[in-house]
Amino acid sequence: MGTLRWGLVGASDIAATRMIPAMRRLGHQIAAVCSADAEHAAAYAGQQQISFSTSEIDALLSRDDVDAVYVSTFNRLHYAHTLSAAAAGKHVLCEKPVALNLTDAWSMVRACDTAGVVFGVNHHLPCAATHREIARLVAAGAVGRPLGVRVFHAVRLPQRLATWRLTDPGAGAGVPLDITVHDAAVVNRLLARPIDAVAIGVRQGPWDAAVDDAIMTVIRYDGDVMVQTHDAFTVGYAGTGLEVHGSEGSIIARDVMTQEPTGSVLLRDATGERELEIPDRRDLYDVSLEEFSRAVHEKIAPAVTGADGVRALAVALAVQEAAGSGHRVPVDEG
Repeated sequence: MGTLRWGLVGASDIAATRMIPAMRRLGHQIAAVCSADAEHAAAYAGQQQISFSTSEIDALLSRDDVDAVYVSTFNRLHYAHTLSAAAAGKHVLCEKPVALNLTDAWSMVRACDTAGVVFGVNHHLPCAATHREIARLVAAGAVGRPLGVRVFHAVRLPQRLATWRLTDPGAGAGVPLDITVHDAAVVNRLLARPIDAVAIGVRQGPWDAAVDDAIMTVIRYDGDVMVQTHDAFTVGYAGTGLEVHGSEGSIIARDVMTQEPTGSVLLRDATGERELEIPDRRDLYDVSLEEFSRAVHEKIAPAVTGADGVRALAVALAVQEAAGSGHRVPVDEG
């Protein structure tokens, strides 16, 4: 499989802790990094051993040694940065949420299609071996007709990240666009179309938050399948999980809503209960990058397409609106 030469649009924590290590494990090159703050860009480049830094995105996009860009700027900037990259003929792997509204998100998909570049969204959970096995089981009818899904994704926000995610609604702060969107990227692969959502959000953390930091939701999918989620920045010891309950059985997965290649998957049906073997537990970001590179070189879809990212965003936006309004809100995919 071929590798890529990357430009980092955003000198971010997720790039430093997850994506740069994954790129280097796979033999990809990192040619440049861009941040609006030139001093931050230079310091980041020094820390990460990247030879070129800039505060001007055009300077990065004009480089011949950049094949693709990884966009991990503030959520509100994903739209503009993706359109600029597409116009420059660069492939785009964008962090979630893909954008802050559906109009911008679909425009990003169209711009990349028109430019003939690959557009992927860096939702890591669909790249996990556990989630791929769960999707395979559901598609194969292992639980019969799906009836309900439970998602446990209440975690403790690390102190280093307790900044704009809590204080800046204009940047896309809050649990729905940070966590619920990940839930949707998983559940959308298991079920048919999402229909509507109800939600209650609160501010319960030890900080002065301008947005909800904990939320519980019920989302109805086509066929009256009910999805229940608990998403939070405030819970340190619950562990995470995913359950799929159907007419013929249940899948119970624990410690799978995480960035690590961990967790167990148990199948319970009329024959009894058994834990399933999960092979190929590679780093989730390695898988995302491998499949993105394959998409570029073999002209196939990446692990999570731009359209997949938009549909996950649609669920998160409906949940966000439902929590704010107290009403049931349709999931409009645009």
